Amino acid sequence: MRRLTWFNATSLTLGFAFLYIPMIVVIIYSFNESRLVTVWGGFSTKWYGELLQNEAFLDAAWVTFKVGFFSSIIATILGTMGAYVLVRGGRFYGRTLFSGMIYAPLVMPEVITGLSLLLLFISIGLDRGLFTIILAHATFSMCYVSVVVSSRLVSFDRSVEEAALDLGCTPFEAFRLVTLPIIAPAVISGWLLALTLSLDDLVIASFVAGPSATTLPIKVFSSIRLGVSPEINALSTILIGLVTIGTIMASLSTKRAVMRRERAERMAEQAG
Repeated sequence: MRRLTWFNATSLTLGFAFLYIPMIVVIIYSFNESRLVTVWGGFSTKWYGELLQNEAFLDAAWVTFKVGFFSSIIATILGTMGAYVLVRGGRFYGRTLFSGMIYAPLVMPEVITGLSLLLLFISIGLDRGLFTIILAHATFSMCYVSVVVSSRLVSFDRSVEEAALDLGCTPFEAFRLVTLPIIAPAVISGWLLALTLSLDDLVIASFVAGPSATTLPIKVFSSIRLGVSPEINALSTILIGLVTIGTIMASLSTKRAVMRRERAERMAEQAG
């Protein structure tokens, strides 16, 4: 086991400090009595109440969650289909082009993607709004889903699927009853990744959003251009809390799954 040297400890401390001290400062000043975010005026939770009464932020949050939910579902379905074709489709005419079109948005600057989608929606006469944001987010996030799912399909043991076919299952039944349950963790991971990317996106949404649909990142960005308000600190604290709770729940769920698998392996060894 390698020893923790002073250089590694210092680098680790500075790295974590760089990441988490700004978050801690935001959390502390979200309970500030003063409207000036840099001047401590005493402890208060009034800005959380002000945030819950701010219709603009609440509407933007609702739009953001709707966009994230629907776009991540579309991206998961299309990304899983694309990954299945790439891994199981073998060699077919246009495979290189198809693969490049799936993976290109991963390295494409978001400004180019947003501008391209904006020009597309204008050329076909589609009004910008909630629907265009969903289409745009599903377009770029499905690529990430394809990467996650294809990595699981590559390591998939096809003998299990072939056994289902030998027992009388149709290809669709074999996929639904055997393949899909096995790759389900990768599909769920891809869905969560697509949801996270959608909730966090600012650049692409700023191109394709209309006046009737404003996402939370756009609202926050437009607000801080006039100065950071304590309400934004309160909103950031709530988001940090939600992410922390989600991370802890995911970690506990993963730990329980590992413990169940190890327990099942031990019971199988004892029975053998």
